Amino acid sequence: MRIDVLTLFPEMFTGFLSQSIIGKAIEKGAVQVNTVNFREYATNKHGTVDDYPYGGGGGMVLKPEPIFLAVEDLIAGQAVKPRIILMCPQGVPYTQRIAEQLAEEEHLIFICGHYEGYDERIRQHLVTDELSIGDYVLTGGELPAMVVMDSVIRLLPGVLGNEISAVTDSFSTGLLEHPHYTRPAEFRGWSVPDVLLSGHHGEIAKWRHRESLRRTWQRRPDLLQNRELSEQERAWLREWEEERGADSRQESDEA
Repeated sequence: MRIDVLTLFPEMFTGFLSQSIIGKAIEKGAVQVNTVNFREYATNKHGTVDDYPYGGGGGMVLKPEPIFLAVEDLIAGQAVKPRIILMCPQGVPYTQRIAEQLAEEEHLIFICGHYEGYDERIRQHLVTDELSIGDYVLTGGELPAMVVMDSVIRLLPGVLGNEISAVTDSFSTGLLEHPHYTRPAEFRGWSVPDVLLSGHHGEIAKWRHRESLRRTWQRRPDLLQNRELSEQERAWLREWEEERGADSRQESDEA
């Protein structure tokens, strides 16, 4: 995969691209990442990339010319237009499903803005996707771009040491991930569940599935609204709902 990042602050990506799994992915050749300071594509001698908004208002707006020229330079000679992603709080909420879709692409271009916003013509006539990592505002698109890049690059073949890891991550299966334990088997009186020490792979898989469902039911019940539940999953949910009701009645009696 090839990833190009348009940013006014390419230095922000130095540590991110050189460390941990992302750095190793680049070393292996699984992904090629190129940061581009789009100020280099400004059309005047002062390197101006922003201007006051028409109609007045606070803040500055990124001009269309540098962004368009930078992207056109990056895709020159390509037969197929790559996904051009604008990181923006107005964008589509980012999910694991979108990460999986982006991981299938050969070329991605991220546009990281600053200041008040983008000239609307960038949205209308250049980008293919607008993505948001949450309902809050940051000073620029660099950190959101890193979040998306990290989630995509780790899905590329050969990037993770254990290929099963990406498949069983939270959200990849539609459920939150089950609890994990490691040595020692007992710590300060807290023990690892016996089933995980049993060596019975079928029972372990069943326990993990059950605990994934339980954790999702407890923490993100919204994820279950559109899930097609099996008979076993419905039985577990009924069991937990009954337990919750019994606990609520007991608390009410004690009060």
